[in-house]
Amino acid sequence: MNSLRHEATTLRDKGYSYNMISDTLGISKSTMSYWFKDRPFSPNTEMLKRIQYGPIKSGALRHEQRLKDIAKYRKLGKAEIGKLSRRDLWMLGLGLYIGEGSKTTEGIRISNSDPVVIAIAVRWLKEICDLTNDNLTVRLHIYPDNNELEAKKYWRTITELPIKNFRKTMVDKRINKNRNNRSKLPHGTAHISVVCNGESEKGVTLYRRISGWIDRALEPV
Repeated sequence: MNSLRHEATTLRDKGYSYNMISDTLGISKSTMSYWFKDRPFSPNTEMLKRIQYGPIKSGALRHEQRLKDIAKYRKLGKAEIGKLSRRDLWMLGLGLYIGEGSKTTEGIRISNSDPVVIAIAVRWLKEICDLTNDNLTVRLHIYPDNNELEAKKYWRTITELPIKNFRKTMVDKRINKNRNNRSKLPHGTAHISVVCNGESEKGVTLYRRISGWIDRALEPV
């Protein structure tokens, strides 16, 4: 037996894997497979630990790489968008209204549980629709296990609207409502509505203008 094969055999009998022996002695795994095809093998403690924790380490590395990729491409995406212009905000808010706004009555309302969506909606109503705090109200829809005071405090921070703008909170007491959905909405859903205070251009007229914006935006190219 040549010295290299002897060293490989010694390591193999001590319970080392083909990969470890290959890294140490530079012998191909195919060669060792031929040498040791009929030789009993029992992995040692070190090899057993590698077998046990290898997938965990590999999973951690994949997770770390995923987080790096997410950060990289989010940064790239932000750079591609750049600073939002007034028209960008106009179209962004219009897109939100198409998805989350009321369209069945001539009343303006945007509802969502996402604080980012609600914050953008309030900004859009103020900066694009020329409304003020006096034209905006908030109604919260929560579950029985939500804390109403905490929910109001939370949405006051998001909307930057005073407490007097908050209407009576609606509590969803339906017994067949999925309890998992409740836990996903710790602050409930915010419904932002517009009141015209006697100024039609901030009420039904504005609603019809928004409808025209939607019509134009959704026209075939």
